[in-house]
Amino acid sequence: MIILQVNDLAKSFGADPILSNIKLEVQTRDRIALVGRNGAGKSTLLKIITGDLSYDSGQLIMPKGVKVGYLAQDTGLESSLSIWDEMLSVFEPLRKMEKQLRSMESRMGDPALIEDENSYNKLLKEYDELQITFKELGGYQYEAEIRTVLHGFQFADFDPATAVSTLSGGQKTRLALAKLLLTKPDLLILDEPTNHLDIETLSWLEQYLQSYPGAILLVSHDRYFLDKIVTGVYEITRHRSYKYKGNYTQFLEQKAERLALDMKAYEKQQGEIAKLQDFVQKNLVRASTTKRAQSRRKQLERMEVMDKPLGDEKSASFMFDIERQSGNDVLKLEQVATGYEDGVPLIKNINYDVSRQDAVALVGPNGIGKSTLLKAILKQLPLLEGNIRYGANVKIGHYDQEQANLNSRKTLLNELWDEYPDKTEKEIRTILGNFLFSGDDVLKFVNELSGGQKARLALAKLMMQKANLLLLDEPTNHLDLDSKEVLEQALINYPGTIVFVSHDRYFINRIATKVAELSRTQITSYLGDYDYFVDKKRETKEREEFLKKSQASSDPVKKDEPEAGSYRQDKAAKREDRKRLRRIEEIEALLETLEARQAEHEEALCDPEIFQDYEKTQEHNQQIEVLSSEMEQLMEEWEQLQEEN
Repeated sequence: MIILQVNDLAKSFGADPILSNIKLEVQTRDRIALVGRNGAGKSTLLKIITGDLSYDSGQLIMPKGVKVGYLAQDTGLESSLSIWDEMLSVFEPLRKMEKQLRSMESRMGDPALIEDENSYNKLLKEYDELQITFKELGGYQYEAEIRTVLHGFQFADFDPATAVSTLSGGQKTRLALAKLLLTKPDLLILDEPTNHLDIETLSWLEQYLQSYPGAILLVSHDRYFLDKIVTGVYEITRHRSYKYKGNYTQFLEQKAERLALDMKAYEKQQGEIAKLQDFVQKNLVRASTTKRAQSRRKQLERMEVMDKPLGDEKSASFMFDIERQSGNDVLKLEQVATGYEDGVPLIKNINYDVSRQDAVALVGPNGIGKSTLLKAILKQLPLLEGNIRYGANVKIGHYDQEQANLNSRKTLLNELWDEYPDKTEKEIRTILGNFLFSGDDVLKFVNELSGGQKARLALAKLMMQKANLLLLDEPTNHLDLDSKEVLEQALINYPGTIVFVSHDRYFINRIATKVAELSRTQITSYLGDYDYFVDKKRETKEREEFLKKSQASSDPVKKDEPEAGSYRQDKAAKREDRKRLRRIEEIEALLETLEARQAEHEEALCDPEIFQDYEKTQEHNQQIEVLSSEMEQLMEEWEQLQEEN
């Protein structure tokens, strides 16, 4: 079923066309990616689809009743409620239904109503129908769904009563996405949903979206994420859209094939045109061949001449070089402690060695201290303990994910020229041109640039330093897919040493020779790329689980011996009392068993392999709900038996 159709849509801002002849189709369960350069119009198209922007011409068709959910870039959740209450607000209709069921149950206990058989049966029927609807709409599992999603977005350790207003900007963005997922719209529209997500959360989100029941339309510059999620790609380039089947890697392959075929067809037609024009020119004035020449001229006039395939738009072009090579030992961290959190070091006991031409990816969850450690290496933060030793001839170049030093009122030209006054204006303009700043662009003020433009300018400044040790904090943030590929190639060819923080797993795979996993008290080193790191982590986890199971199976099984004969002295007069007490013991034993089983399911939900798999998570949550229901019934019976004493 088609849930969204866009036909020949056009949009301009003033005299500048942004989109023209855009075609797009989304069907139920589709996972569609919009790709294209920064400024191509991807976010504009999403806002048009959601009704946040108007369009100039064309058609936008959506069947009545289709529910759309939209998360714009870096949208934070603003609320005066607690985290838990904000998530509960999604299920307000279900909660009202739940209150209605409780009210009905209370009325069904009214003796006066029980005596009125017709009224009672009518209420019972209404209750049964409402209970079925409540169950079908997820009434018995919505709290479990909230817990699952909050766990996936790293809010499991937060007090549910925490006010949303006290969260950081990144946390509010994650919470906004969590809330949107709980609404389960028919069409989920996401603009850069992977911003502010660490690798663990990204993996969970991929699992969740793969089993999402609706359709997904998204913009993302995370190629690893796109390859895992999408089944179709629409590229927006030069204001138009082009459709491809498959994930991002398949899109690149098909695009290259299409360009090659288009170029071949164009060159073939150009050859035919040249032959026809040559024949007409030579034979039009000859009496014996003039008719044939006129026929070919008409053929030329009727021919629909193909435009020359334009290929890709211009990409940035740069390389990183060094003034001189460092020694073999570049960096040595010895028992480093730095950063404060509640009066104690954020990280401590950190030991790590970096050698020449290493490319080290520093990974770990958000907030663990990766950026803090880079700042300590740069001497922007003091060491609380330990030492950082720098090797011979080490010159550090730094890329800051926030581009904090790029808010000046200088023009782009002066931003570079003031730091390198020995360069000529032509040389500075050439460097800026390589980073896609040409003509009057170089006279723009730095503080007026977009995030992507600031990122390219920061890379231009970094390139000019010719440092032999690059410390890069999220260097791919704000870059479009083409700029990322150019940066990757420049870093692959770089003759120096790299230490970088990134959540871009594709980028880590391309660049890293080592992965350094940071915790509060250590760095664990893996010799390889991101995929190698994931495989080794999995192997370690499987080995630990195997050893745990082996140890458990070798332990002697202890059974609680019932206190036989504790009531044998009682005679026939106490038979019923003994029966009641035995049932109490049975219930207590059953409750212990059920509690243990529930604890196992709850423990399983803390396992990354489980909580990253939405279907498995749902299974465990459903089992928890079933066990809770059984335990509640047993507790009611236990209380009744106790009262009979």
